[in-house]
Amino acid sequence: MGLPLGKNPLASDWRLGIEMKLPHSRKRKPVSHRPLRAKLIFNAGSGRPEDSPQQLASILSEMQDQQILPEVYGVRSDSRLGSVVQGAIRAGIKLIVVAGGDGTIDSVVGAMIGSDATLGIIPTGTRNNVAFNLGISGDIAESVALLRRGRRLKIDVGRAQCGHSRHWFLEAAALGLLSDLYPMADDLQHGDLAQIGGLLSTLISATPSRLRIDLDGHNRLNTTAHMMLITNMPFLGPHFQISPNVSFRDGRLDVFVFPDMGKLTMLARAVRARGELVENAGLVHYRCKHVSAVADPKMSVLADGMPLGQGLLSVQVHPRALTVIAGTELTGELVTKKGATPLRVHDEE
Repeated sequence: MGLPLGKNPLASDWRLGIEMKLPHSRKRKPVSHRPLRAKLIFNAGSGRPEDSPQQLASILSEMQDQQILPEVYGVRSDSRLGSVVQGAIRAGIKLIVVAGGDGTIDSVVGAMIGSDATLGIIPTGTRNNVAFNLGISGDIAESVALLRRGRRLKIDVGRAQCGHSRHWFLEAAALGLLSDLYPMADDLQHGDLAQIGGLLSTLISATPSRLRIDLDGHNRLNTTAHMMLITNMPFLGPHFQISPNVSFRDGRLDVFVFPDMGKLTMLARAVRARGELVENAGLVHYRCKHVSAVADPKMSVLADGMPLGQGLLSVQVHPRALTVIAGTELTGELVTKKGATPLRVHDEE
């Protein structure tokens, strides 16, 4: 969530990474495949930028072994990745590979909606939550191998609108407190300790709003809450699982409202939930294809780390709109807890 750019050691010439010694210390027999063209979007600013030259060298070496022929694009601070991806698709490239974090993935999704191109992921970012949901590990060799042997799935994508701002999202959209806290928490996770004061100040001063929520145009709710969360994937942010019953393949959005839940209670649950299931007590869970919400007083809106302003939030699901390459098992399939139902995966293609 949020494109982690900044100084990119490969921005001027990605070939710098190839000049390093390629990691071929282990002997192995190349896999026999028909050559496959791909567009490789490489973000050297993701994760640990100092590791990026060796990461690129490893990726290119592994792709060579898999007979994948990449056209490499190094992400810059002024990159328009949507245009880069659209150009690749027009040129006949059917595989778009993102080597970066969630923000880099987020920046290419909109250009791929409804196309016949497939998204592959090599997670090199900080959280790599999208890859985590799809069962893709952080190992470069395994991630590249999945480009050949992984499952091709059609997954749902959300579209959020607030005023004139629109944004496609894979993970979640939020209204309220989370939208205010996320930018500071994200900077903090990337090492900016100066954000601690602002984050605590925002948390302490936050007040709930009256929410008027419309689900699929016929179910209307009125409640008071600090935030509302609209999810498409079961794991969010640093691998929080809000519910085992969220799926990105069911053609529905999962809407969670936190009525009458205090800030300290929400914070305590978030701390307990890292890598575990968020308990349902205190949460109200709805499923729908379209949701709109307005807050009084107005609240901030966020979609996959992208601020969309304040005002009326409208979110629509676009079923099976994006083709992705996933691991042999989705992470949700592996989570089995007492009283929880594992995520169901169906209609595999």
